[in-house]
Amino acid sequence: MPNARDLPALPDFRSPTVLLAHARRTMDFYHPRCIDPSGGMYHFFKDDGTVYDAHQRHLVSSTRFVFTYAMAYRHFGDPAHLEGLRHALRFLREAHRDTAQEGYHWLLDCRADRREVLDGTRHAYGHAFVLLAYAHAVMAGLDEARPWLAETFELMERRFWDAAAGLYADEASADWSALSPYRGQNANMHACEALLAAFDATGERRYLERAHQLAYNITQRQAQRCGGLIWEHYDTQWQPDWQYNIDNPAHLFRPWGYQPGHLTEWAKLLLQLQARGDALEADLSWALPTAEHLFRVAMDKGWDRAQGGLHYSLAPDLSVCDADKYFWVQAESAAAAALLAVRTRGDAAFYWDWYQRLWAYSWTHFVDHAHGAWYRILDRENRKLSDEKSPAGKVDYHTMGACYDIVRAMGAAAHA
Repeated sequence: MPNARDLPALPDFRSPTVLLAHARRTMDFYHPRCIDPSGGMYHFFKDDGTVYDAHQRHLVSSTRFVFTYAMAYRHFGDPAHLEGLRHALRFLREAHRDTAQEGYHWLLDCRADRREVLDGTRHAYGHAFVLLAYAHAVMAGLDEARPWLAETFELMERRFWDAAAGLYADEASADWSALSPYRGQNANMHACEALLAAFDATGERRYLERAHQLAYNITQRQAQRCGGLIWEHYDTQWQPDWQYNIDNPAHLFRPWGYQPGHLTEWAKLLLQLQARGDALEADLSWALPTAEHLFRVAMDKGWDRAQGGLHYSLAPDLSVCDADKYFWVQAESAAAAALLAVRTRGDAAFYWDWYQRLWAYSWTHFVDHAHGAWYRILDRENRKLSDEKSPAGKVDYHTMGACYDIVRAMGAAAHA
């Protein structure tokens, strides 16, 4: 990883040209090396792009590749990205989807002569990304995904929806016979994101109404049970479970603690929901102040004042309990800062200052200027913990997505 003094001068991170160029360079790390001619994409990459596991296929990576290819095609118009999108979409539909039991397998082993289900557990988190993938495929012009989008939403409603709580449950067995007692906010957060995309793709208000319900119930009702912030884990009655994964705080999808990155990611989603408020015809007066509160707490309690960057996790008393820095936390926080800056008036300078600080830190420490894309995780002193740039689930969906979100927000503000 280069020393900061060896890097070129910082670019203008408020320039759409700069942001889109960075998104494209990040995409270039994956395309075309990620395409497996026998089906789907490779999911595991070292820093230099070497594939270190050619066989495992994780539902989260498979769906996020649909997103990254769809967005690249929409922004850059490269026919190769459209072909990559078709390739990724076909694998999601034909390999991950269980035509017998319905739903989508979590983890596959794929070889030239066979495909094996390694984990058939049904995760609401994974199905939220299936919904997101189909929505973005539709927006990229693949209209065959439109009925699949509706099919996925209806499946989630039938299998995961907890009507009493107004939120999605988290996990079911492969045959749907058993529903886990665990409840989590993360699946609902990404379901909210996917539902906003489904609304954009179809114009159907039901998706926006469900996104609004999720956002309100997590960031208002559930937050009231957790000191005004968003705890990750709950029991069947949606009461906070303060002990869940306390011994496994770095769990990939269910980390213990308050997550500064999820506080800022919710801030971004609340502003994106509010931007669609005219179609919703609902009171969203709570959205902006909640977004500001979540963002400010994340920066105040999560920012490393000595080394820069946002730490990963905060304990219930808001002390740092996991000091490592993750790529997605910085990227989502930069996006939230930009959306807050263009949405607020008197405090815009405050948010632009944080935006610049987050980008400068990320550009210096996380962006791989030699090979492309972002490193995944650094320690407190900003040292890499491994040479695995993109294990299951990463594929730089967060970093490219942040660039696209920022460009869209600035474009909307320019035409307001």
